[in-house]
Amino acid sequence: MSRKIWLDGQIVDEADAKISVFDHGILYGDGIFEGIRFYEGRVFRLNEHIERLFLSAKALLLKMPWSFDEVCEATLEAIRANGLRDGYIRLVVTRGVGDLGLNPYLCPKPSMFIIASGITLYPEEFYEKGLEVVTCSTRRPTPASLSPQVKSLNYLNNVMAKIEALKAGAKEGLMLNEQGYVAECTGDNVFIVKKGEVVTPPVSDGSLDGITRQVIFDLCADLGIPIREASLTRYDIYTADESFLTGTAAETIPLVKLDEREVGDGKPGPVSLKLIEAFRHLVRSEGTEIGL
Repeated sequence: MSRKIWLDGQIVDEADAKISVFDHGILYGDGIFEGIRFYEGRVFRLNEHIERLFLSAKALLLKMPWSFDEVCEATLEAIRANGLRDGYIRLVVTRGVGDLGLNPYLCPKPSMFIIASGITLYPEEFYEKGLEVVTCSTRRPTPASLSPQVKSLNYLNNVMAKIEALKAGAKEGLMLNEQGYVAECTGDNVFIVKKGEVVTPPVSDGSLDGITRQVIFDLCADLGIPIREASLTRYDIYTADESFLTGTAAETIPLVKLDEREVGDGKPGPVSLKLIEAFRHLVRSEGTEIGL
């Protein structure tokens, strides 16, 4: 069965979901995106994701011709068109059609498409046993060039780091900033647990302020688990009691080995497992109704 795609206000078959070769999203990576999950007929943190999309657009001077409510409804419409209750949404806004020059003001109208489909980022066994991660030589770009809070279409930096990790036989790669502090993984935020306290790098060290990252702060508050931001080095992960990663696609997954060094006893720790359980309960108990 062909997937249905929301494209500039219309639901079209996957084969007909096409954009121009002159679109600046293709030519220059000039655009933004969001990845959003939905569970059991409800979209998790839809408003937060769409708010971040609009903030990314503002940072790039990309004028959105759709209102906040229209984008939310378009997202739900894309899911309904595919008859899905569980899955993943990729929402993309490009600068639109222009010429072969860089000038974004020659792109009169942005384009938006929304894909609703299934996703499995990691096999279930890694949620049970944990991930082995390696440090990549590819560094996160400095916030002085482009804020890590902008989810732009140019992910080549992350792609190159992902290639390094895969070539090293790992499922994920740890990325440092130019000062050598931990930023994030190629697609996930990083947390450690030390003496019962959860610690994650501040966004000023080069990480995206992820929606799932924020959920962990909320869950820790609910569960009485102390949590704070602090700059981390690889040493801090090597010597942590536990570590885990978070992301919309990855959800919450344990990190049990970094650069051949076992984190803790090399198994998912009790705090990580408690947060994973709480997260899985939360995403299935709240959200925006799809309305199938």
